[in-house]
Amino acid sequence: MGRDEPPGPINWNLLDADQAEAEWRDLDRFVMWLKTAFGLSPAIVPPYWHRHDELIWELSALHLHFLACFDEVASPSAPIAWMRDFADARHRLREWVSACGTRLDRDRPSRQSVWPGEAGEPSGGEVMIEDRPADFEEFVRADVASRRRIQAVVDQQLLG
Repeated sequence: MGRDEPPGPINWNLLDADQAEAEWRDLDRFVMWLKTAFGLSPAIVPPYWHRHDELIWELSALHLHFLACFDEVASPSAPIAWMRDFADARHRLREWVSACGTRLDRDRPSRQSVWPGEAGEPSGGEVMIEDRPADFEEFVRADVASRRRIQAVVDQQLLG
């Protein structure tokens, strides 16, 4: 069941609702496999990774790189390149997790620096992590609904 070529990059900012839902589910399967296969600690891949843009982009890039390196048309040496790049990604993931402050049992929104002249956004407080799969489902539903609302506005403006 090979493809002609590996998948291209994913720009999470440009996905429509259906694309986003499919990509969220695919990325979640990859992250769960990655965590289990490599015994990754929450300091590298925390339960609420999906609530932190910096982790989403890093894990998504790692996923796509994995797909390209393990594709049937990839070079036989591509898997070792992925392993080397995975080692680099683990260091970045650890830094991202440390900076954003999410942990195994608690999560908070990533802190944002407010530049002079910008309106400050209040950062939310910590929440206890009780049911990761339920939170992921809620997160995906909210993201997909938001993308559908945006598309409806765009469609209405184009037709109006």
